[in-house]
Amino acid sequence: MDKAALLDRLGLAGDDRLTLAKVLDRAAQAQRRNVPAHTDFLSPQQRQTALDLLRLAGIPETAYVSGGGYEGAERQVLLFLPDWMEPEGAESPVRCLRAAYREADKPSHRDFLGSLMGLGIVREKVGDILVGPESTDLLVLDSVEDFLLQNWSSAGRTRLSVSAVELDHLHIPAAQRKEVRDTVSSLRLDAVAASAFRLARGKAAALIESGKVQLNWRECVKSDRLLEPGDVVSARGFGKFELAEVGGLTRKGRISIVLLVYV
Repeated sequence: MDKAALLDRLGLAGDDRLTLAKVLDRAAQAQRRNVPAHTDFLSPQQRQTALDLLRLAGIPETAYVSGGGYEGAERQVLLFLPDWMEPEGAESPVRCLRAAYREADKPSHRDFLGSLMGLGIVREKVGDILVGPESTDLLVLDSVEDFLLQNWSSAGRTRLSVSAVELDHLHIPAAQRKEVRDTVSSLRLDAVAASAFRLARGKAAALIESGKVQLNWRECVKSDRLLEPGDVVSARGFGKFELAEVGGLTRKGRISIVLLVYV
């Protein structure tokens, strides 16, 4: 199956089609030239679609590795390996820059991203932005590391002192998640999403059917899809949650659940 047919098979269009076409190009480059090749940073949804695409193309999982600079990174790159290279010997293209500032300044994630766009750095070259009280660690591709070290000096009105740090010295802030215990009539996606997002079940169903909800980083438009512990659900404009635990039935026949809602 050629590249266009593979992309059509997954119904890809617009920017996503272009991004995923580049994934196939990098896989072919590693195979053709027998050298490592990597993608830009992929969002969780793009990465999941890329993995589906690679399976469809018959590319084995041993032919590539993924990573975003630390375990649990949201934005990751795919690194395709030539036949002679083992994953342990592959050099990651991900680098870390630390931007230090006065604690009183408190720049936001948006400030950092806006300043990078102002320098002409496209989002695909930037991974996770880990904001802390006195410094922020930025994961970037090696191709933009030197440019940023020389030219990145502010975020919003905040002056920055930027330096390179090793990935094993990253400052990783704890995930901000709130535990919510509730009961639901069923484990259907609309019922659990209604609980997590504090919506009427009908509104949750409409949100799902409009294509604004992702289940484990894939779009899901089926309100009656049954969830399992560990499933992650996100909705544009409402946030994200994980179904952490499913308990027994209450005396009224409802199901006890524990949600971890990202705040």
